[in-house]
Amino acid sequence: MSRLNVNICGVEFKNPVIAASGTYGFGREYNELYPISKLGGISSKGMTICEKAGNPPPRIAETPSGILNSVGLQNPGVDHFIREDLPWLRQQDTVIIANIAGATEEDYAAIAGKVNDSDVDMVELNISCPNVKAGGAAFGTSCSGAERITSVVRKHCPDKPLIVKLSPNVTSIAEIAKAVEAAGADAVSLINTLLGMRIDIRTRRPILHNNKGGMSGAAVFPIAVRMVNEVYNAVKVPVIGLGGICTWKDAIEMTLAGASAIQVGTAMFTDPYAPLKIIDGMEEYLAQNKIANISELVGQVQLW
Repeated sequence: MSRLNVNICGVEFKNPVIAASGTYGFGREYNELYPISKLGGISSKGMTICEKAGNPPPRIAETPSGILNSVGLQNPGVDHFIREDLPWLRQQDTVIIANIAGATEEDYAAIAGKVNDSDVDMVELNISCPNVKAGGAAFGTSCSGAERITSVVRKHCPDKPLIVKLSPNVTSIAEIAKAVEAAGADAVSLINTLLGMRIDIRTRRPILHNNKGGMSGAAVFPIAVRMVNEVYNAVKVPVIGLGGICTWKDAIEMTLAGASAIQVGTAMFTDPYAPLKIIDGMEEYLAQNKIANISELVGQVQLW
């Protein structure tokens, strides 16, 4: 699919469709349905330096056109990933992006060093997870915090292209994007989930054990499009767009807003084949409109 080939930070993707972190695990389960080599890339489950059990249940709540999650970065730890999952992923012919998170600067430094020495293709720095007690969005909601943690990770991860995943729960996501660009980010991805809450009217208690959670799904898509466009116009590094993408039309719209690649997440919970349908639809759209490569559409929205 030459029309869909993209190059981001020197890494070649066969197509711009990436499985979003936290929704695809490490790919094994989906590989039972179709070869994950059909995807442009996989962003791994968010990993911490040590195994993490996550938040106690209940930690998922449905919403109109989406879900709230308060999973809390449950994962087996980076050493398990490198030892058990990465060798298998390396055989799947797709770009591997290691999504990393931490509670302290020391955690981020340690995990960054480990993935830098591993066989992953890229690193996605998660400074935007809203449902952990420490770290996560605590680093990503101010320019100074985002710049500082990006600089720390860049120092300990000099050999891999670094994507910084941004939080929408901020006053100006464009200013934070500029801060991480200045600190050494090679690309940015956005948006992560929006903070939300549901209440059980019978018990009058929050549905989620952690009271609040991260909102994802189709309902957040227009917000994501607006933020991607703002960031695209503020930075020079590539932008990876995500947030509520469910169809190939959504993917084209996000590309026009400024995304060099897109990530698909929540849509796969109701249709695991959603990424493949998006890839096919994008290819057909490009062919029908005689567009040689998807990159020609990046940021081409005609604003009033």
